[in-house]
Amino acid sequence: MDDEGRRYQIGEVAERTGVTQRTLRFYEERGLITPTARLEGGFRLYSENDIERVGLIKKLQELLGLSLAEIKEMVDAEQLRAQIRATFRPDRELPARRERVQLVIDATRRQLEIVEHKSQQLSEMHEELRERLGLLEKRAQEIEEATRAFPVQAE
Repeated sequence: MDDEGRRYQIGEVAERTGVTQRTLRFYEERGLITPTARLEGGFRLYSENDIERVGLIKKLQELLGLSLAEIKEMVDAEQLRAQIRATFRPDRELPARRERVQLVIDATRRQLEIVEHKSQQLSEMHEELRERLGLLEKRAQEIEEATRAFPVQAE
């Protein structure tokens, strides 16, 4: 994790990410983000990693329409992956290395399940809309043909 480097106050994070300060506080209440530090007056300070996490949350909401619980799973898995990568040591015993890699594999599988489920839902909705459009276009064609067969006289 990024414990070094510049820290940003909530207003700067809001501006950089395109979300409101209120939304950032909401994300914090829901456990989606945690400020890296706080100043004496309780002012939140965020790191570049925190800003990247907000960007990921925003993308998951906008692109996939995930629920907050699904988003939390996704961003927690990303955080786990980053923590393991940052602390990975090739000189560790093989069982310990295998266990850490398995944690990342499991988290990534869960992420894939979430995305595949959402993709399936979107495919089903896409098909329903195509069918509806086909029926509506057929109805419009029938009305057009009936109008030609029985024109309405203007009074």
